[in-house]
Amino acid sequence: MPLLVLNHFYLIVCFPQTLLSEKVGQMMEWASKRSIIKLNGDKFRRFVKAPPRNYSVVIMFTALQPQRQCGVCRQADEEFHILANSWRYSSAFTNKVFFASVDFDEGSDVFQMLSMNSAPTFLHFPAKGKQRKTDNYELQVRGFAAEQLARWVADRTDVHIRVIRPPNYAGPLLLGFLLAVIGGLAYLRRHNLEFLFNKNVWAFSALCFVLIMTSGQMWNHIRGPPYAHKNPNTGQVSYIHGSSQAQFVAETHIVLLFNGAVTMGMVLLCEAATSDMDIGKRKILCVAGIGLVMLFFSWLLSIFRAKYHGYPYRYVCKHLFII
Repeated sequence: MPLLVLNHFYLIVCFPQTLLSEKVGQMMEWASKRSIIKLNGDKFRRFVKAPPRNYSVVIMFTALQPQRQCGVCRQADEEFHILANSWRYSSAFTNKVFFASVDFDEGSDVFQMLSMNSAPTFLHFPAKGKQRKTDNYELQVRGFAAEQLARWVADRTDVHIRVIRPPNYAGPLLLGFLLAVIGGLAYLRRHNLEFLFNKNVWAFSALCFVLIMTSGQMWNHIRGPPYAHKNPNTGQVSYIHGSSQAQFVAETHIVLLFNGAVTMGMVLLCEAATSDMDIGKRKILCVAGIGLVMLFFSWLLSIFRAKYHGYPYRYVCKHLFII
């Protein structure tokens, strides 16, 4: 048995409190330098798995190297850093909880030890007792927004972290630009503001708002789900979440497009029925409208079937190629 292992075993048996103090001191030193402690296989086994330990560790298992092409990992890493920084620079910071990460290329043995085959994954290693099912964060259901992670950490550790995000001026700048454009147009046409009373303008604006809301954009804003999911084993990318309790950002874009196409088909049908155009053009509008409604409604139904397993009905198309 190597001398280092013997010394470690001797410390555990004879001086557990001394070893615990050393481990806590080392973790505090690392946390003072960076809010997320980087662990490899040796550090993971010594500071997380091996006793004694009176602190919890929240670990993100990830794959950030460019060759892994894990865009979701980079997005989750940004949110995890926001959470860890909010805790590290909080006045309530203690040695009760530490945040750490294990990259696949630096700790593949840890992934193998835990039988883990996907990234990113968040696990909580409690200070006492064995891990429970709830110590595995449900990423696909809750998303990886820092606020959602903070709620999960509070449930598992009783440590409440107030998430403080760095200032983001993109939203106010975009709103200011939009208001400036609207104000500029109103000024240029200040002698003719009839367009403000145009029912088509207001109908189009209302329709855009309804499509955005019904596609799930508000859910994305609250939950912060990944854009899509790439299977690390097969490399296949899924744009539609397989559960009715969650969704991807790409999924909302797809639903928005399909709802918009169905709406356009209905508009064309109404135009064909009420327009004063010649009969030939009205037939073209009618055929185009029916085609849009049938095709895109069928694809919407395919998405519904994929998320609500066992749904027996379909229309035109059985499966959607992007699912």
